[in-house]
Parts: sequence; C-alpha cells; structure tokens
Amino acid sequence: MDIEIDHYVVLGLPSEEEGARLSEKEISKAYRLKALELHPDKRPDDPNAHANFQKLKTSYEILKDEKARKLFDDLVRIRKEKIQRQSRQDTKRRKMMSDLEERERAAFAVDPELRAREEEDRIARKLKDEIARIRSMFTNKASSAMPTPTPQKDTSKSPQRNTGDGGKTVDKGKVLKVSWEKVGEDYSAHRLREIFQGFGEVEDVVIKSSKKKGSALVVMASNDAAVAAVGNVLGSLSNPLLVLPLKPAQTTPVFSCAQDGVEPDEPKLNNLVGAGYQAFEDSVLEKLRKAAQKQK
Repeated sequence: MDIEIDHYVVLGLPSEEEGARLSEKEISKAYRLKALELHPDKRPDDPNAHANFQKLKTSYEILKDEKARKLFDDLVRIRKEKIQRQSRQDTKRRKMMSDLEERERAAFAVDPELRAREEEDRIARKLKDEIARIRSMFTNKASSAMPTPTPQKDTSKSPQRNTGDGGKTVDKGKVLKVSWEKVGEDYSAHRLREIFQGFGEVEDVVIKSSKKKGSALVVMASNDAAVAAVGNVLGSLSNPLLVLPLKPAQTTPVFSCAQDGVEPDEPKLNNLVGAGYQAFEDSVLEKLRKAAQKQK
C-alpha cells in the first residue's frame, strides 16, 4: 500500500523532519536523477524495472502535490511519535518488570542483619565449645600429672622404718651407705655381697648409681657386722669403696676442744646432712684413691 511507503526514501531523500523541510526544487532534482537510474530502458534485464519506475513516479506525484505531501508528512510524524511512545512504554515496562523482580527477590531473600546475627551466634557457640574442650584437656592433664598424696606416718617414736614388706621393719643401724667412683672396676650387687660377707651375713644389697658415681645400700644382718665394716678400706685398690653408716651413731657434743682453741680435723659425721654430707663423702673417696695410688 502507498501509505506504507516512505516516498522520500523512494526518491533517495532523507525522511521525517529533514524531508519535510526540502523544497520542491530539491524534490524535482532528486526525481530526475532517480528516473535516469531506474528507467526500464536502462534495465532491460530487470523484470521489476517497470514496477520500480512506476513506484518512483507515484512517490514524486505525492510529494509534488502540496496537500498530499502535507498529509504524508503528518503520517510520518505520527508514526515516529508512535514508535517513540512504544519505545518509552517498553522501557518503562522493562523497568517495572525489573523493579517487580527486585522486590520479589528482596521479599524472599534473607535479611542481611538477621543472617549476620545468625552467623555471629554460630561462631560464638563454636568458640564456647572449643574453650570448654581446651579447659577440659588442661584439667585432665593437671589431674594426671598431680601425684597422689600419701598419708604421713609418725615415725618420731620409733628408730626403725617400715619397708612395706609385709610389715617387716629394718633397723637403720644395720644399713650401710656404700659409694665409689665410676673409674676402673665397677661394682655389682653380687660383688658387694661377696665383699661385705667378710664382716657378717648380708641381708640385702640395693644398687643406686649414676654416670659419674656409684652408690648402694647394704643391709647387714646385725649392728655389730655393720660397725665392723665401717672404717675399713674395701674393694679394689684402684677404685676403693667408701662405707658409712646410714644412721650415724649419736654422740654427745664435746665443747672442750672449742674451748681449748683446738679445731677438729674432720667435721663430725652426725652433723653432716645434705650437701655437707656429700662433700665429706667426696673428700674421703679422694683420700682413699690417693692412698691406693701410693700403695701401687
């Protein structure tokens, strides 16, 4: 239909507002140029040449007529406004749809603040459980590492101690403390038993030694046998044994020497405890070793 054709475009002219401002002279010139191009004589092989040329003439006749051209310009303007209006409506419709979808998503979405509170509560619960686990672990370790307290027994009234062997007690006066240096010949429980059997029956021998120094407790059958063993050089001359009573004999302190200005050569054995007793023991071992070296 002619009303669907843009007559300006048929003549090769700009359309819409720019076409409406063209003069009749410009339209006539465009028609002549286009007629030369589309004349059927110039297109003998084109089956549509005649129809295209007639279309060109019709468009020119409409644009040449002032009334028809004005109606056509109004039609072009109305169509353009319709297209623009539809475009705006489509844009508005798309925006409305987008807003509607956004509201639907917001309605079904989880509140960010609520989600943050739930996440905070979840992490706080996990942290609380972890702290409880760590405290429980340290409590169990402390309980396992703490030694079980043993009841204290009052031994002030008895000079003997309970060995726990069926209620049997051992007289400390029969117990000898034996020590030696870890040089040369070492001593075993069997070897110590053989040495001390020369002074009497030996009930038991307990070895307690370290890397630098050996020591043992020898339990004699009687106090007399223990006294007889004390003060004698026993064992190998290259590594003599120092023999001391576990419970030194209690003696009344003598003040006459101090009053006369005479100092004793050796410290009293019953006054030596702790580090003093250890120093005395080391000094005696050193003297015994030097004496043994002189005898060689």
